[in-house]
Amino acid sequence: MNERDSEAVGALLVRHGHIRVKLESEADLLIVNTCSVRGKAENKAIGKLGVLVDERKIFPGRIVGAVGCMVQRLKQDIFSAVPLLDFAVGTHSISHMPAILDMVLSGQRPILDVSEDDENLDELSGHVNGGISAFVNILLGCERRCTYCVVPLVRGKERSRPAETVLAEVRSIVEKGGKEVTLLGQSVMSYGRTNPVWDDDYVSPRGFSEPLSRLLEAVNSIEGVKRIRFTSGHPSGVTAELVRAMSELPAVCEHLHLPVQSGADRILKLMRRGYTSDEYRNAVQMLRSKKVDMALTTDFIVGFPSESADEFEMTRQLMAEIGFDNSFIFKYSPRPGTPAFELKDDVSAAEKMRRNKILLVLQDEMGLDINARTIGHAVEVLVEGVSLRNKQMWAGRTRTNKIVIFEPDSKTRLGDILNVKIDRVMAQTLYGKLI
Repeated sequence: MNERDSEAVGALLVRHGHIRVKLESEADLLIVNTCSVRGKAENKAIGKLGVLVDERKIFPGRIVGAVGCMVQRLKQDIFSAVPLLDFAVGTHSISHMPAILDMVLSGQRPILDVSEDDENLDELSGHVNGGISAFVNILLGCERRCTYCVVPLVRGKERSRPAETVLAEVRSIVEKGGKEVTLLGQSVMSYGRTNPVWDDDYVSPRGFSEPLSRLLEAVNSIEGVKRIRFTSGHPSGVTAELVRAMSELPAVCEHLHLPVQSGADRILKLMRRGYTSDEYRNAVQMLRSKKVDMALTTDFIVGFPSESADEFEMTRQLMAEIGFDNSFIFKYSPRPGTPAFELKDDVSAAEKMRRNKILLVLQDEMGLDINARTIGHAVEVLVEGVSLRNKQMWAGRTRTNKIVIFEPDSKTRLGDILNVKIDRVMAQTLYGKLI
């Protein structure tokens, strides 16, 4: 979501006359989009902002600002953390950026805008990258209130964008050459839960009644859309209708990010996740009942307050049982303002690190095993461009969200959908030849 926010800010400023540059050293305006999910992310942002401000000795007149979740959480304290910062804009005020910059340029600084009014979402629908893949926000905020999570505090109440507004944005992306869209929401399966997104007289061609299934169907019908993804999921949102939509709509990819966080029911309850480990297993079973090749990725938190060795073992067992294509594994980090912050952080840093490493090793083993099944088989690849690590090779992505490295031929172009026969693999990457 932060990546999409950054692009929206860039598009907004370009629309108001600013010019993007490729190198940091060429810029006279630098904006850092911040994250508050973990303390490490905030420390990194503060450090970067401090460096940029200090570099005014080399680049006099440089304007430095911060936007995003950390600003919304810290409010006025952001200026104590980063003295001489020119402006700071929270998550609800990004559409105010052009006006704020006008004030800064007129000499008014520092400026803080952490309004909690609803954001003007239409102002943030622009895209500047012009790539083949694009992120589209469909839901902002979150109402789930997981005890460890700062997102509801900094992103605000849950609100969904009207379906027609989303569809108009997707059409615009396709007109500019886009072929793949990822529909975004902190808890994306809650789309349409807190406010209406479809007209009362709307009729789904396939008889879908759930807002997200209807949206997937409508995006699938837009000519030029070749692939659709949506993230992040929640087990409670895996319904029979959604599974049917994923299996019937050809553009919807066989990939879902479905965070689990823990395999121990007591810890899940302390986290206020809203499901048990068996309910999570049932959601996975439903998904794979229609798509046996469904790729699943997830999140884990190790070392949550009071997590015992036995409870960690339950997490390890669930991870091994399900066989995730990839996992994002985090050591618990207490976040001020969350209910879990009041719990005793009683798992030592060393033990958190040990548990983290165990899951990382297991995930690498599973990823390698899953990917090895593709050796000798052809996979469909959406070409993304030259490989970052080897300029002689190109890279693309499968429908299951696996990176594929291959040698191009003279006809290979960005955005092509090609078949590549896999001949070797790593835990997160496939290698092969065009066929």
